[in-house]
Amino acid sequence: MPQIKSWTVSDAFWAKVEPLIPFPERSADRLYLRKPGGGRKPMPPRQIFSAIVYVLRTGCQWKALPREFGSASAVHLHFQKWQQAGFFLRLWQAGLAEYDEMEAIAWNWQSIDGAMHKAPLATECVGPNPTDRGKKWAQTKPAGRRDWRPAIDRRQRRKHA
Repeated sequence: MPQIKSWTVSDAFWAKVEPLIPFPERSADRLYLRKPGGGRKPMPPRQIFSAIVYVLRTGCQWKALPREFGSASAVHLHFQKWQQAGFFLRLWQAGLAEYDEMEAIAWNWQSIDGAMHKAPLATECVGPNPTDRGKKWAQTKPAGRRDWRPAIDRRQRRKHA
């Protein structure tokens, strides 16, 4: 049995997504060099959406997109156009409405986690940052010892006798 990948777009999911996808329209006030339908055929919207889901699920860079999804730059361009057209907001709203029908979201009471910044008293309780603990400037000098300095001053190294 083949393994189901988390970025695979099922037919049932695609049936819900397809009506929300914005299709490009030709502007009437612009002069086009080609007739409608001329040039390279556009990528299928399902292939573009599958590629976007792949990038969002795996966290890879756009340029690391496998070739089976098509041109990474073309997919990223479609992603930007769809985002500007409000596609992802409509998709989020449709998914939220469907979840509300299944689970009945309590809209009158919601809670937000406010732990998005550092605690104000964390430094007193925890101590210095682990990355700064071994720095020379952060260490105290042993009693009765002089500060460490190079044997030759930096300016004197370049001067030749």
